[in-house]
This record gives sequence, C-alpha cells and structure tokens, in this order.
Amino acid sequence: MKYTRLGDLLVGSGIITQNQLEEALALQKQNGKRLGDILRDNSIITENQVIEALMTQLGLEFIDLNACAISSEMAQLLPKSIAKKHRAVPVRATRTEIYVGMNDPLNFAAIEEVGAATHRQVIPMIATNDALERALQNLYSNQGTMKAIEDMCKDLDTSQYGATILMGDDVQLAADDGDENAAPTIRLVNSIIHRAFTENASDIHLEPVGSNLLIRMRIDGSLHNIITVPRELQMSVISRIKIMAQLDIAKKNIPQDGRINMTVQQKRLDLRVSTLPTIYGEKIVIRLLRKDASMVTIDGIGLQGDNKRKFMELLSSSTDGVLMVVGPTGSGKTSTLYTMIDHKKSESVNLISLEDPVEYHIDGVCQVQINDLTDLTFANALRAVLRQDPDIIAVGEIRDRETAEIAMRSAMTGHLVLTTIHTNDAISSIDRLLDIGVEPYLIAGAVRGIVSQRLVRKICPRCRQEYTPTEEEITMLGLDTNQEYHFYKGVGCSDCFQTGYRGRTAVFEILTMTNDIRHAIHHQNLKELEDAVSKSTFQPILENCAQLVVDGVTTTQEIVRIIGRQVE
Repeated sequence: MKYTRLGDLLVGSGIITQNQLEEALALQKQNGKRLGDILRDNSIITENQVIEALMTQLGLEFIDLNACAISSEMAQLLPKSIAKKHRAVPVRATRTEIYVGMNDPLNFAAIEEVGAATHRQVIPMIATNDALERALQNLYSNQGTMKAIEDMCKDLDTSQYGATILMGDDVQLAADDGDENAAPTIRLVNSIIHRAFTENASDIHLEPVGSNLLIRMRIDGSLHNIITVPRELQMSVISRIKIMAQLDIAKKNIPQDGRINMTVQQKRLDLRVSTLPTIYGEKIVIRLLRKDASMVTIDGIGLQGDNKRKFMELLSSSTDGVLMVVGPTGSGKTSTLYTMIDHKKSESVNLISLEDPVEYHIDGVCQVQINDLTDLTFANALRAVLRQDPDIIAVGEIRDRETAEIAMRSAMTGHLVLTTIHTNDAISSIDRLLDIGVEPYLIAGAVRGIVSQRLVRKICPRCRQEYTPTEEEITMLGLDTNQEYHFYKGVGCSDCFQTGYRGRTAVFEILTMTNDIRHAIHHQNLKELEDAVSKSTFQPILENCAQLVVDGVTTTQEIVRIIGRQVE
C-alpha cells in the first residue's frame, strides 16, 4: 500500500479543498485529534466519503464488522491494549498475515505495532467507527468474561478466589478496562456490568435456572440472553454483587435491596440491586441509572411537531396547577418529568423534587430521596416541602389518595406541581384519580394538562428495508386508504440482536384542560367528558404512532405490540 497522507488523498480526490485541509490541520494542532475525526466533527466530510476515497484511491477492502463473525481466538493474537489504543480489530489470520479492521488504515505507526505484536504482515481493512467500537467491545469483553469463568473454575478446588472477594469493600469500581490481576469473580462481574453499559441496557438479570446461572439484559425494552455461568460459580457471583451493594451475604432467604456507585468509561452509574430467593437460589436484578441528566432534553425524549408545541405551551404558561405525565411502567415518564424539571428550574424559583429513587442529579434543584423505612413517604415529604417556601414541586409518583390530595390542594394554592401516575392513557388518568378517592372538584380545579406516553422501538438503521403495506395496516393506523404509502421494517442483523429494532423513542398524546372538560370532570359525566375531549385540540396517541410509521421510524407491528389494535 502506498504511503499517502489522508489529507492529500482527500484533496486529490476533490472531496475537500486545500483551504479546508489547512483549517483542519490548524485545529489538529490545537486539540491533537485525528484529521479524519476533525473533518467529520466539523461536517466537512462524511464517514462514507472517507471510506469511498480510501477504497477507490488505495484499493482497500471495506469490512462490515456488524455482519462479520469474529473468532474469539483473534483476541489471543492481538493484545487488548494495542487493539483499543489504535482502534484495530483483528478479523482473521493466516500463518503469515492478519486482516485488521481499522477506521484509519493510513495510521502506519498502528500497522507496524500490530504487525510486531502478531508477528504477521498486516492487511488493513476499512471499517466504520460505530462498528469498530461494537466489535472491540464484543471481542475483548467476551474474552475477559470467558477467561474469568475459566479462572474461577480452576480455582474451585482451592477456593482461592472465594476468599479474595470477601475481602473487598470498595464499591466505587471502575469497569472500563478491568484489572487483569484482580480476582476472577471481580473481573467477571465488572465485565457483565461493562457489557450492559455498552449495550445501553436498562437492567441486568442474573437468574438461577436448573444447572446454570443465566445472564440476561433488557435492551430497548426486551430481554436478551447474553452469557451462561456454570451453576457451581453462582454463589460466588451473587456474593460479589451483594458485597458491592453492601447487602448481607448470609441472608439468602429474604429479599434485599441495595445500591452500587460505579464508573464506566468515565460515566457515573448508580446501580440499584434487588435480590429475590427462588427454588434454585437467589435471583438478582440490577437497574442501571445514568447520573448524567444532559441526555434528558425536549428533543431527546422524542417530542416533535404539534405535540412539542403543546408541551412547550403547557410548560411556559403554567405557573400553578398540576401537570401530570402518565403511562404504564417503563414508558419513559421519569425522563419526561426530568425534562420538565430542567426546563422550569431557574435562579428565581425554589424547585423541590421528591423522588424514589433519585435517578439524575440536576444542579439548581433541591432533590429529596423518599425513604419509607424512615417514614419519609411522598405524603409526609410533601407536607414538609410546603413549609419550605416552594414555587414548583415535583412529585415522582402519585401512589395514594393522601399524596394526590395534598398535591392537588398545593396546586390550588398557587404552587406548580409536576408529577407522574401509572395509567394507560390521558383520559384514564382522570378515572384513576377518582378511583383512589380524590374529590372531582379538586381534579377539575387543579389539573392543567396531562401528557400520556409510551416507548416504541425504532427500526434498526443497518437492516432497514422498504415495503408496501397491506390495506389492513393502513386502516389500523387510521390513514387514508386511497393514498399510496411506503413503510419500513428491519429484517434483523447482528447489530440489533436479529430483532430489526435498535433504540427507542416516545409517542405522546397531550390533553390540555378546557372549561368543558373541567365541567364534565366536576360532574363525573363520562359522556360529557368524551364529547368535551373530542371538541378540544386533543390528538390520540395513535396519530403520533401513525406519523412515526409513515416517517420510517418504527413499524406497524411495534405499534400493535405497544398500544394494541385501536380500530373501531
């Protein structure tokens, strides 16, 4: 391969100008980043343009690492430290050659170091950034996990590692690279948590099933089998997690709850640990909570178009009253609540939030952790907060009549209350409040708006394919059957665990209170309420779902799974 600098190659190909190259080189001197990253970050070129130029000018082969099955033996050929340092993934090897996926195949220092480490001639292949990150994680994480399991099995006879883990009391662990000299159990647990973070999993399930300990992770709302740990290692793995969570390892027949603070890839995590005794041993579920609230934004939660306008109007115009976010468990209510809190906070207001648990730390907000064991319930905390001169109160969840009534009365005395409640849709939240015993006049007088939402999976961008929908699909979504539509679906690939989906977004319906709606609630007249809602600007959630399907964001099948068939 001819030794050519990337900048000269891109200028020679006509993709960038000499002036753009000089500006990028000047930035490179300031921040030390790679030239290709600078050009991409400043939107001067796209990743595909770089790939096409390298393939055309240098005859390099493109490798799709998402679709490539890489043998675990490759991790033995190239050390993890070198692979991560140069972002180089060994793909396959012969006795004299090794094929390596790279995003910068012109990095000849990397090629020489890889060649020296493997004692083979390096054949560089170009790969995309995202695919490289995933391949590196999967290859070396799996290697670390399997090696830890192997070491644990070897140590079973002497029980050396069992004594080691009982001595550990540091729960502030960094799971980025792991300590190769650490006990096998520690390395195994760290690698599991690291894998969950990389896959953006919300929960880790460690389930004793028969002769094995099954590790599953909830990714994009669905559970996926990740690895299986031999049954004989179950007690050590569970004990390690319980020690990290500061739980009593001797108590195996009662449920326990704990928490772990951990740093992964320089990101702070709060892990909530729950144990449950089963007939095969203790089951553990770990909830991963990111402490960075910067991801919770208006656009980040999926608000678009008319729903975004209504949402912003409700937030901007409401200085008192109750704004409720409703939906079933796991529908993203907490993220939306945090978005509202972040939007309303300022130096001129006293904003206090009552949460169980506190998932994100927000500067400028007084956050209170609810603790039922010390009788700091939502109701008791809410009474105390009213003596703290609040302007805005965020109540993590309304669970009972007492909390609901205090929140409603607080709203009617000049406070703005932001809260959530578990119901299926906006209208049923009114029934839910009535059902727990809140007086109709309080609901009618206090509630300003209700945001109902669900989370739907997005089509995997890598295996996304177009198709022509059936008339039944069009009718189910409430679309005009006389128009021609082109929908999309994912066919399944390694990037999405063969599901056809990757990532999630929210769908919404927003009910803004009108005088007619308040009148109907006050008189508990269901027919009058339905008529009042139909005359308002309320748009059912199905309309938002249909737009996402038309835009190619999600599928009809996913809409049916989340909200069911709502065709009359």
